Amino acid sequence: MKKLVSWNVNGIRAVERKGFVDWLDADLPNIVCLQEIKAAKDQFPKSILEHEKYNIYINSADRRGYSGVCVMTQEKPNKVIDQIGIDKFDVEGRTLILEFDDFVLINCYFPNGGRDHSRVDFKLEFYHAILEVYKEYRSRGQNVVITGDFNTSHQAIDLANPKANKKSTGFLDHEREWIDIYMSEGMVDCFRELYPEKLGEYTWWTYRNNCRERNIGWRLDYFMANKEFMEKVEECAHRPEVLGSDHCPVEICIKS
Repeated sequence: MKKLVSWNVNGIRAVERKGFVDWLDADLPNIVCLQEIKAAKDQFPKSILEHEKYNIYINSADRRGYSGVCVMTQEKPNKVIDQIGIDKFDVEGRTLILEFDDFVLINCYFPNGGRDHSRVDFKLEFYHAILEVYKEYRSRGQNVVITGDFNTSHQAIDLANPKANKKSTGFLDHEREWIDIYMSEGMVDCFRELYPEKLGEYTWWTYRNNCRERNIGWRLDYFMANKEFMEKVEECAHRPEVLGSDHCPVEICIKS
């Protein structure tokens, strides 16, 4: 069994100070996908960068202290790709693609649409770009797992206050439609495939008003995979008890 974890850490240096390495050593996932690392490689804590059990791949934004993704993996991939060939996305360090023997892993930090919705179009263009990457791998007959902070709650069940957020980015109809489009292209949302009606399952809580303690949150972080690969997925879970960020880790267990 392999365990894959995805976590928007909201700053790798901050989460390291809050016990990230203790969690890592206790849990020892096979693969850890991180988003919003907010650090270049030369700014990474040594305790993470030099961890003896993991190969570490980092794609930082050109702008320091912003965005960025990282993958830590015990098994070396056959290939690592840190760009999708579209400069406006690549400069923000939003993607890492790792090719393994049995599947391709795409770790993404999907853009936030912005409170004023000024980046919603940019966000949806990124959704389209990642879909094209997925389709290319599927056309070669490869299994694909996409994970990360999607910055969108798909259905009303996926956030605590859907009616109040109908006009908020992250729950706009045309953002949610992109999750539908992904599914129409043969992907499944691993968590909802296993738990279609489970309530109160969120992965992000604002720091304001004790929302995490009250579980007033949003499900923004996903594992998605092609339907055929879903047969290998034994479990998908959220880990709200793991602290250190405004997001919690999401994990899947797959048959080796």
